[in-house]
Amino acid sequence: MTRRELDAAGITDPALRAAYTRCRQLNARHGRTYFLATRLLPVERRSAVHALYGFARWADDIVDDLDRGRTPDERDRMLGRLESDLEQQLHTGGGGEPVVRAVADTAARYDIARSLFSAFFASMRADLTVTDYPTYAELRSYMHGSAAAIGLQMLPVLGTVVPREEAAPHAAALGVAFQLTNFLRDVGEDLDRGRVYLPADLLAGHGVDRPLLEWSRRTGRQDRRIRAALVAVEVMTRGVYRAAEPGIAMLDPRVRPCIRTAFTLYGGILDAIAEQDYAVLHTRAVVPRGRRAATAASGAARVVEARWRARGTGPTLTVRRPVLERKGQAG
Repeated sequence: MTRRELDAAGITDPALRAAYTRCRQLNARHGRTYFLATRLLPVERRSAVHALYGFARWADDIVDDLDRGRTPDERDRMLGRLESDLEQQLHTGGGGEPVVRAVADTAARYDIARSLFSAFFASMRADLTVTDYPTYAELRSYMHGSAAAIGLQMLPVLGTVVPREEAAPHAAALGVAFQLTNFLRDVGEDLDRGRVYLPADLLAGHGVDRPLLEWSRRTGRQDRRIRAALVAVEVMTRGVYRAAEPGIAMLDPRVRPCIRTAFTLYGGILDAIAEQDYAVLHTRAVVPRGRRAATAASGAARVVEARWRARGTGPTLTVRRPVLERKGQAG
C-alpha cells in the first residue's frame, strides 16, 4: 500500500519515498485511530497526511518519550535543531532528518503556511515548562499550536468546496476536539508526566485540584467530585465537536468519509469514557474493536458512494494540485 500511495502522489525520489514511509510508520504506531481513518482518503493524498502527523509525533517524542533522562534544556535544544532543520529545508529542500524532509516536501507541494509550524513549535516548547492551565482560554492558546494548527495544515491537503478561510475555523475546531478527547482519555498518564491539561478553574468549580487527582491516581480510588469535573470536560468537548462538524460538508466530497470516520471514532472515545464511568485516572478508555471495525466499514461504504458521485457533476473544489506538480517538479 505504501508504494501505491507514493506512486499516486508523484513521489519518485528514493530518499524522499523512504522519508514518507518513515512518517507513515510513525502515524501507524502512534495514531491508531486517525491512521485507520486515513486509509479512507484518496490514495494520492495519504502520504501528505502521514508526513504531517508523523512529523508532529516526532516532535512530541522529543518532548515526552525519547529519553526520560534528558533535561528540559536538552529537549529545548533538540526542538530548536528540529525547527531549524525544517526552516532550512523549507527554504532550500534536500538533506536533513528524513521525517523533516517529508513534511517540508508536503508543505511545499500544498503551499502550507510556515506560521502554522511556528505555532506548533511554540506549543511543543510550552510542554517543557508549563504543567497547568489556569483557564480554558489559556489552554486554548496552547492548543492553537498543538491541535488547531494541525487541522489548518491538513486543510490544503484535503481540499474544500468553499473558500478555504470559510472552512478554516471548523478545521481548527476539529483539531481542538480531537486533542481535548485525548486530554480527557489520558489524564492519568499526563499526571504521571507532571502535567494537567484540564482547566484548573473548571476543576475547582467541582472541588477538584491537582493533589486530589494525584491521590486518586495513586490510590486507585474514585471521587464524586472528580467524576463531576470529568463529566463537565466531556460536555465542553462535545460542544467543540458540534462547532467542528459543519466543516465536514465543506470538504472535498472524496475526503469526507475519512474525516467523518475520524470524527466518529474520536467521539467514540468519549462514549467509552462515559461507559467506564469516567475512570480515566485508573484505566485507559478504548473503543471496542468491533465498533471500530463497523465505523471503518461504514466509512468505506461512503468512499464508494463518493466515488460514484464524483463521476457526475459536482461542486467546484478549491483544492489545487500540489505546487511542485503545477511547476512541473513532481517527485
